[in-house]
Amino acid sequence: FQMDTTPESYLDLFPLDAIVYLTPDSENVLEDIDPDKVYVLGGLVDESIHKQLTLRRAQEQSLQTARLPIREYMVKAPNSRNYHSETLAINQGEGLLRVFDILCTYYETRSWPAALKAGVSSGKGYVLREVAEQ
Repeated sequence: FQMDTTPESYLDLFPLDAIVYLTPDSENVLEDIDPDKVYVLGGLVDESIHKQLTLRRAQEQSLQTARLPIREYMVKAPNSRNYHSETLAINQGEGLLRVFDILCTYYETRSWPAALKAGVSSGKGYVLREVAEQ
């Protein structure tokens, strides 16, 4: 896979119908990765203040959106802080690499459970369904 950063806008680099904007607020679940698509990893640190901002941005730009299938393959784990978040802080270096790793792992294994297990930290308050059922 190739991941590039550039000061140019993705809107200037790719056709709109080739872009899929990944946002945790999308109603569309990313079921598979299409090698003919360009996936934009969009995000912000403070999800409580900027809720749905990335989704609105994508909609304003007439882009397809999708979210990682966290709800479909993971469940909320009981924890003392009662904290659960499907939002990964991807504008921070580590978080960006985590999302990229999830996508790469899925593409290699074709397994969302394997990809999510590798990329969603336990600090997010989620565990794989199969782990929770044991």
